[in-house]
Amino acid sequence: MENIENIEFGIDTFGDLPRGKDGEVVSYAEAIRATVQEAVLADEIGLDVIGIGEHHRPDFAISSPETVLAGIATVTKNIRLGTAVTVLSSDDPVRVFQRFATVDALSNGRADIMLGRGSFTESFPLFGYNLSDYEVLFDEKIDLFHKLLDESPVTWEGTTRAALHNQEVFPKTDSGRMRTWVGVGGSPQSVIRTAHYGFRLMLAVIGGSPGRFAPYVDLYRRATEQFGTTAHPVGLHSHGFIADTEEQAKEIYYDEYKKARDKIGAERGWAPMRREEFESEIEHGSLYLGTPETVARKIAKSIRTLDIGRFDFIYSGGGSIPFDDRLRSVELYGTKVVPMVKELLAEKATAKEK
Repeated sequence: MENIENIEFGIDTFGDLPRGKDGEVVSYAEAIRATVQEAVLADEIGLDVIGIGEHHRPDFAISSPETVLAGIATVTKNIRLGTAVTVLSSDDPVRVFQRFATVDALSNGRADIMLGRGSFTESFPLFGYNLSDYEVLFDEKIDLFHKLLDESPVTWEGTTRAALHNQEVFPKTDSGRMRTWVGVGGSPQSVIRTAHYGFRLMLAVIGGSPGRFAPYVDLYRRATEQFGTTAHPVGLHSHGFIADTEEQAKEIYYDEYKKARDKIGAERGWAPMRREEFESEIEHGSLYLGTPETVARKIAKSIRTLDIGRFDFIYSGGGSIPFDDRLRSVELYGTKVVPMVKELLAEKATAKEK
């Protein structure tokens, strides 16, 4: 297992619209400011990273995560600032690099890139891309982005953007290379591609037993060995919610989670979620919900099962959860859950040694 002291604990948000004190769903502007407040709290209580998702649909407020991260950079000190994910297929790799390099400068080297295809496709028609080019867009753009990370003159040619010939890209970073992840939802080919480029692997596990992803962790490590790249610690991100009691956590989270899940399900042909499915995901699946102790035990089990080096808690993925309850969930995660997880992992490690 990864050294316990080196395991990172983060939070992720997609810019969901919370409810204010009056019970009404807040505006997009208020939701963005709420995300900044949550990031400040996460920094104050010692969490390692915040990831902000990119979406282009009415459910979410954040379509330009790097802009929000730049704002967060100026009011935080230690927390790493990343995305969850940047939809590289419908963006320009040069501009993505430049925006992250700017965040890196503002934050004194805390930028944490996460590339991905995204779980929705609205960005493709919005920015003039054809979904029939889904594969080639990501293949070519991740290849170019990999070259840009060297921060040297770039020569590259493909079919999805203009060629570059010995082109310098600015600004450069102080460190000379930014830490880069790829978010993967369960495709072996994506795992192999991540290993090929020597990027870090983040598993997006949003349903079912986390243990079923163990073969992907093994595949990543075997592939990096074959490619001669670095096998970085693997990350896992999943939904959850924490409150002072089990009943309170379920009461606050269930209705909003079901609304969000059923809305997406209607678009994708899923049946409406039943209460039994919700309870099953808490008990056996990838929903980390309940008291700090319940959530800590489940996270510790997942870390041991998958041997991961980073766990990201998607704290706002249940629709319009009241802002104060979201803040409380983040607070409990950082002040109660993370210390408990570290204690549980240390106890297990000590018991093994004996």
